[in-house]
Amino acid sequence: MVADDEFSMLELLIGLPNVRVLSVDRIDDVLEIHLETADPNRFCVSCGMAGVVKDRPKVRYADLPVFGQRAVLVWHKYRFQCQGENRTWTEERPDIAARSVSALTHRCAVWATIQVGRLVRPVSQIAAEVGVSWNTIMNAVSEYGRPLIDDPERLKTIAQLGVDETVFQSSGIGRRRSFVTAVSDLEARRVLDVFEGRQRVDLALWLQEQGPVWCEQVKVVVTDLHEPFRKAAADGLPNAVQVADPMHVVMAANRCPDKTRRRVQNEELLHRGRTNEPLYAARKLLLTAAEKLSPRLAKRLDVMFAYGDPNGQVYEAWMTKELVRDLYTLHGKPVDAARWIDSLIDDCRASKVKEVKGLGRVLKQWREPILAWHTTGASNGPAEGLNSIIKKLKRVATGFRRFDHYRTRILLAIGGVNWNLLDPARL
Repeated sequence: MVADDEFSMLELLIGLPNVRVLSVDRIDDVLEIHLETADPNRFCVSCGMAGVVKDRPKVRYADLPVFGQRAVLVWHKYRFQCQGENRTWTEERPDIAARSVSALTHRCAVWATIQVGRLVRPVSQIAAEVGVSWNTIMNAVSEYGRPLIDDPERLKTIAQLGVDETVFQSSGIGRRRSFVTAVSDLEARRVLDVFEGRQRVDLALWLQEQGPVWCEQVKVVVTDLHEPFRKAAADGLPNAVQVADPMHVVMAANRCPDKTRRRVQNEELLHRGRTNEPLYAARKLLLTAAEKLSPRLAKRLDVMFAYGDPNGQVYEAWMTKELVRDLYTLHGKPVDAARWIDSLIDDCRASKVKEVKGLGRVLKQWREPILAWHTTGASNGPAEGLNSIIKKLKRVATGFRRFDHYRTRILLAIGGVNWNLLDPARL
C-alpha cells in the first residue's frame, strides 16, 4: 500500500489525465494500480439528467512494464442509471482502454504495435513482458496497425513498381507449398502490399482494386521471368514500361550450363555426378563469372572441359551464359544491346545443344523487357532486399499460419507506414 500523500506523485507517474489513484498493491511480481476517474461524466445522453451510481465494476488492464515488473491497471468504473429513463451506461475512457482491444490499456496496445510491427520483435516475447496471451498482443497489433496500413497516403504516388513472389509456407504433411506476391515501390524501397498467389489473375485483381487512375501513374514495372506477371502488367498498367530483372535473366543463363552438365554426366557415365569426376568437381566454377576466375581456377575449368566434356556441349552452354552476362557488363547503350541480343538469339537457335536452344527461346520471348533495362536502369534489387527482410521476419516469428498476420507484420515493418498516426505522445 502507498500513503495517501504520495498518491499525487503516482498520478503524475501514471500519466493519465483526470484520474485518482486509490491504492497500489504488489502481488507476486505484478504491480496492481487501482484508480478511478476523478470527475466522471454522469449525465444521460438521452434526457440530459444526471444519473445515479448503480455499481462500480472493476476491470483489469495490462499496462506497460514499470521498473522491470509487470503492471496492471485496475479501473474502478462508474456504472450509472438514468433517473428519468430506464437505461444504464458505463463510463468509457479511450485514453485508458479502447473497447476494441480487451485486456490492454491504450498505451500498452500502441507500444506492443510498435515493438512487433516497427522493431520486428516476436509476439511471444512482448506477450511475456506484458503478462498476457499471444492472441491478445497480436489482436492489438492487427487492430492498431490496420489504420496505418489502410492509410490512403501510403499508396498515393508510385512511379516504379517491383513485383516478386516469395514462399509463404513450405510443403509438408497435410499442406502444399504456397506462394505470396509482394508489390514494392522501387524508388522508396518499401512494400506496398502482399497478396496470396502468383498467377496472372492474382496480380490483375490487385491492380484492379487500385483503380485506373492509380495504375496510369506507374511508369516502370519490373518482374522476374514469370510470364503471368508480364501478362497481368501489360493489361493493368497501360503506361508502364516492362523491365525484366537483370539478376533473374543471369540466373536463367546460369541454369543453362548447369542443366547441360547434368545431362552430359548422365549420358556419358550413366549416373549422377561423383566427387572425383571432372564435371561434378567443377560444377560451381561453371556458375562463376569468367573475369572472377583466377589463373588456377581457369586452368581447372579447362581441364574439366578437356576430360569431362568430349563433345563440347557444356563449354558451349558456359560460353552462352557468359555472352548473356556481357549484355549487361559490356553493352550499356540500347542500340549495342539490341544488336548483341539479336545475334545471341540467332546463335542459340542454331545450336545443337537443347539447353542452349531453350535459353534462346527465353531471350526471344523476353527481348523487349530485357532491353528495357538499358533505357530505364530499373531492377528488382530493392525488392530483393525487401524480400530478405521478409525472410528475417519469418524467422523471428518462427513461421506463420495465417496470411492476414503475415501481411500485417510485413507492411508494418517495411510498408512505409506513418507511425505518427498512432499518437505516440500518449505513450
